[in-house]
Amino acid sequence: MSERVTISVKDHIADVRFNRPDKMNALDAEQIDAIVEAGEKLAEMEGIRAIVLSGEGKAFCAGLDMGSFAASAAAASEPSKDGETSPLANTLAERTFGNANKYQHIVLLWRKLKAPVIAAVHGPCIGGGLQFASAADIRVVAPDAKLSIMEMRWGLIPDMGSFTTWRSFVRDDILRELTYTNRIFTGEEAKELGFATHVSESPHARAMEIAREIARKHPQAVQLAKQLINKLPDMNEDEILMMESVGQDKVSRTPNQVEAVMAFMEKRTANFTD
Repeated sequence: MSERVTISVKDHIADVRFNRPDKMNALDAEQIDAIVEAGEKLAEMEGIRAIVLSGEGKAFCAGLDMGSFAASAAAASEPSKDGETSPLANTLAERTFGNANKYQHIVLLWRKLKAPVIAAVHGPCIGGGLQFASAADIRVVAPDAKLSIMEMRWGLIPDMGSFTTWRSFVRDDILRELTYTNRIFTGEEAKELGFATHVSESPHARAMEIAREIARKHPQAVQLAKQLINKLPDMNEDEILMMESVGQDKVSRTPNQVEAVMAFMEKRTANFTD
């Protein structure tokens, strides 16, 4: 695993950290590649029941490394020898990862992982950083964290897939205001606005507590519940009811479901099979 993103696993919990602290975990091309690599590795790992995502140093993620991307954009727009601009100049509409481009994929892959993802947010969580946090199932935010949908500062719109996640937990008028103004808000306000699940002085420690609680549950049932919740915004009532029923048929009366009942009745920790 690249040193730009580290993964350590203990007791079925993956502790994943952005590891570019000297740049507040800002996103340059190498960091983006490392995040894709980490997500793909986690998707293949067996026995992962919960994932905690955080940043090393003073920030969760300060968004795009604007210096790096400005240089890349300038190089891409340089005319070639035949007078045509580089094909790299306009590639965002190209679907290179299913229904997404690379920059959407690096955020949404965290939403698509089987295990729940808990973001532990401290310090700046700006632009792309907020979009990463928004892809998590649960967000634990430090009260003095600084968050912003920052793209409008640069004359841009958020384009890393987060409109697909924000629609499920941010009120329409709030999303509009924060997008249009790119104002910075604190972790305390994030709870009121819908961006934070919990506010904690120790977000990583609190995230790990939640992860341990999830890891003690029937893993296949947790995964099926996540699949259903992910699909809710796009499903009608008939589809939701059917998915509930099909999912319940998959987990009920299985050895793990019986173990869940027995462990509760016997007041002990369940011993599940992944």
